Formats: sequence, structure tokens, C-alpha cells
Amino acid sequence: MEPHLLGLLLGLLFGGTRVLAGYPIWWSLALGQQYTSLGSQPLLCGSIPGLVPKQLRFCRNYIEIMPSVAEGVKLGIQECQHQFRGRRWNCTTIDDSLAIFGPVLDKATRESAFVHAIASAGVAFAVTRSCAEGTSTICGCDSHHKGPPGEGWKWGGCSEDADFGVLVSREFADARENRPDARSAMNKHNNEAGRTTILDHMHLKCKCHGLSGSCEVKTCWWAQPDFRAIGDFLKDKYDSASEMVVEKHRESRGWVETLRAKYALFKPPTERDLVYYENSPNFCEPNPETGSFGTRDRTCNVTSHGIDGCDLLCCGRGHNTRTEKRKEKCHCIFHWCCYVSCQECIRIYDVHTCK
Repeated sequence: MEPHLLGLLLGLLFGGTRVLAGYPIWWSLALGQQYTSLGSQPLLCGSIPGLVPKQLRFCRNYIEIMPSVAEGVKLGIQECQHQFRGRRWNCTTIDDSLAIFGPVLDKATRESAFVHAIASAGVAFAVTRSCAEGTSTICGCDSHHKGPPGEGWKWGGCSEDADFGVLVSREFADARENRPDARSAMNKHNNEAGRTTILDHMHLKCKCHGLSGSCEVKTCWWAQPDFRAIGDFLKDKYDSASEMVVEKHRESRGWVETLRAKYALFKPPTERDLVYYENSPNFCEPNPETGSFGTRDRTCNVTSHGIDGCDLLCCGRGHNTRTEKRKEKCHCIFHWCCYVSCQECIRIYDVHTCK
């Protein structure tokens, strides 16, 4: 079953039974009616669920960049669903629940680590892009990291100010992570890992100038990568995430929990690595406590030996096969000038779904 088909079912199972005290429910701003009305109605900070006082002050002081914050969370969710489209857990969201991922994020698992990292990266990315596009009066292009031009090119265009986007993400997303417990430490670490990925992937983007595109002169500016590159990198970090153990220390403010790498023989995690300290469920069968919906009726790849293959995705239960007719464009011809005409063909495909 695909992510967009599970929303109602997940809401029915979990919507009324969640305890949301530590859940980043402000992420729900990226889904449903609140998100679709951002462009047409003024944003009321007090109407955003789950904001702690620091976030509420930030929202009221910098209201014009809040649509970019919501857009960033939306971007992170979409990238999560792309990266996990062939996994047993496919980053399902629930439109009618404040806890948009259900109980999955209650545990300090790899999945929680990835979602926090990609959401924080998404906020930094969207705010940075919005500033460069001139949609906000409180930010703009980056003029601090230019330095001398290189041979055959000069500075031009609008360099994206990723430092500002990262600052916004850090101030807003981390505002609720001030508890002296292990989960707050984990969330802050993974949030920062996501933002650091943005800074690490900044690159020079150039445009050629000259007769007939001869590129006699190039103008260049600092640019963010496609967000897909951020998702790919963080997905690799998910696969190699570091397992931690929780340690307690007494400090002047009381007991404080910190994280330590579980295995001393392995290299300790850096600020760019994802960390977790609880094991993930296998997501094979439905389980209301973990938020798993199982993999029954999920489409699988019969030719793959990976996790998206029918053997692994279906958890050994086997799969069903049906034929499906699809209308597709075919026999397309380019006409000068300038349009393409196509015929419509019906093709038959085998579709494999988990039992």
C-alpha cells in the first residue's frame, strides 16, 4: 500500500491515542489545509500546533519566512518518501493527525534519525532558496564567501546564503530540543547532521557569456545542490548510522543524559553521521504500537534481490501477480516547427504485490 493511501487508515488507528508531548507536531504545518492556504491567507503563528514559546516568538518576529519553513518540511517529507519508496517502512504520513508519522518517531531509531535530519535540511534549503529568489526582505544573496575570482571567471549572479538558512533551521527546529534527556540530544545531533550536509554540498555554479555561447567569460555564484543529492547522502548515512548507548551524569542542573558510541572498536560518529539508540521494528506486520502497517499489498520488484524485491519486501510471505493495462503515449513525431504529436497505445504490465 502506497504512502498517500494510508493516511486515513493510520489516522483511524492512531489519531486519538497519541501522547504528543515530545513530538515535533509543528511539522503538520507542511500537510493538509494549513499548507495549501499558506499562499492565500496570512499565517497566524498561534494557530500552528506544537510550537514552544521560543518557536512562537521566532514565528511572530520573522513571519515572512515561515512559509519557507513549511515548504522545507514538505520538501523533506517528499524526499523521505522517495528515498524509502522501496523499503518496508516507506515514510508514510497521515494527513488527519498532528503526529504526521504516527508512533514511528516515538522510538529513537534510524528512521527517526533520518526524518529529523532530512526535515531540518529541508528547512535550511527552502529558506536559503527563498532568500536568493528575493521573496523575503530580511535576507538576500550571500556576499561573505566570495573571495577572489578564479582564472576565466568572475563573480556574478546571486550566491545563495546557506549560512542564513542553516541559522533559521537551527533556531526554529532545535528550539524544542532543550531537554536534558537522550532523545533531545539525539534529535539535535541529527538535525545538525542534516544542516551540515547542505553546507558541505555548496558548489560554484557558472554561466557562460560570449558570442554564440563561446564562454569567453563565465560568471559564477555559490549554489545549493539539487535536494535529491542531499537525500541521497543522508540515505547513505541512514544505512551506516551509529548505534549509541545512553549515559547519565549529574550536573548542577540535575541529571543529564548523553550519548556514547556503543561499540568502541568502531570509529565514533562525527557531526555528519546519524545516530540512534533503539532498534527499529521489522515493519513486516501491522503493529499499532510501533506505527507499522506491514507490507501487505505493497508493490514489489520481482527481479530485484534487494530490499525492494518481493522476497525481502514481502517478508517471505510470497506475492501475488496481476496484469494491468496502461495508456501511454507512443510513436511520437516532432513537427517543424515546433510541436510533438503522439499516438496513444495500451500496454500490458505485470504488477506484483505482497501477500
